[in-house]
Amino acid sequence: MKKTFEDTFIDLLGGNESFAIATVVRAEKPTSATAGSKAIITAEGDLTGWVGGSCAEPTVRREARKALRDGNPRLIRICPPESLGTGPQQGVIEIPLTCISGGTLEIYIEPQLAQPHLVVIGHLATAEALASLAPRAGFRVSVMGLEVSPDRFPGAAETIDGLDFARLAVTPRSFIVVASHGNYDEDLLVSALASPARYVALVASKKRGEAILQYLHESDLTPEQISRLKYPAGLDLGASTPAEIAVSILAEMIEFRRRGPGAIPEDGDEAHTGSEAVGLAEAIDPVCKMTVEIATAHFISEYRGQKYYFCAASCKRSFDAEPERYIPQETGSVY
Repeated sequence: MKKTFEDTFIDLLGGNESFAIATVVRAEKPTSATAGSKAIITAEGDLTGWVGGSCAEPTVRREARKALRDGNPRLIRICPPESLGTGPQQGVIEIPLTCISGGTLEIYIEPQLAQPHLVVIGHLATAEALASLAPRAGFRVSVMGLEVSPDRFPGAAETIDGLDFARLAVTPRSFIVVASHGNYDEDLLVSALASPARYVALVASKKRGEAILQYLHESDLTPEQISRLKYPAGLDLGASTPAEIAVSILAEMIEFRRRGPGAIPEDGDEAHTGSEAVGLAEAIDPVCKMTVEIATAHFISEYRGQKYYFCAASCKRSFDAEPERYIPQETGSVY
């Protein structure tokens, strides 16, 4: 049986997956959605619920995925071109609706971001301080090491007494800090750097870090994987005590999370496409001028070596019948 909005919401709320809630706050006929209609959109673009038909839904999916990438809610107005600019503009993203059905929808999209995941590997004072501070900054903490227990790490959501990296659920939202101070750095660093974690750091002096780098170069890791290692861990604040070192590491993770690689995941470069490029992940349907997300486009044509993306099968049929009618003559295709 197909899941309802409520079922999907309950399932996602209990997990660690980001999703967005789209709510129709205003509808102007003729539209198939009404005020109060809702949908859930996952980071993969899966939609459960109802916020409109074949023209509105792809737009909502695309804007929801943007909201999940940048973490910001947004209010979008989907309306016919002749209605653009007729309503309040501040804080509103207007998107022309060129489908013949017409109507206007105003939809509020709110991202529900999963907590970033911090894995602390170690059992000494720096690990204790970091595991204590990180939850206050919104991190879900897992601690792995020898002599690790919930009593020693009360702020951690998960404690693993042992050195089996496979027991950790590491994802691209994970941050890993190895703070075992030479006790079991090397092997766990190999596993950490081979994982999909977005940030891997080592608590060590520069001299110790260089020795570990030599070990890593003799492992099966690629140079690209090794280059991900950050050492010494933390911003250079002149920290010396375990608590100060933990603060510097937490500050660096926050900076990395908000500004560093992966803060807004990059999409594939689609510069060589026939449709008008909008950023790296979108194109303009040459027939109806709707924005189409390239990665999820279902309707694609190729003409004279260029790719064109369409919001619907009808637009693709129109283009395939008369491609020259929709290609800008002054440039041939790309502009």
